[in-house]
Amino acid sequence: MSDAPTTEPCDACGEPTTDALARTVRLSVDRANIDTQRLCPDCFADWIQRYQDRLGSGGSEDDDSSEIIVD
Repeated sequence: MSDAPTTEPCDACGEPTTDALARTVRLSVDRANIDTQRLCPDCFADWIQRYQDRLGSGGSEDDDSSEIIVD
């Protein structure tokens, strides 16, 4: 096993976040990775809220082409 620390900073707020609590947000276009962010639970919740506020309410209810995938 590795002796590497399991705590790295959140990319949004800079607070240390253990691997067990961290969430990774990846933005991909045509399978090419554009951006990856490691977020603590609070910053991840803020990110989801911003996504829903800005992008989630633009389509019709019958439109199934948009999808949020969270690993």
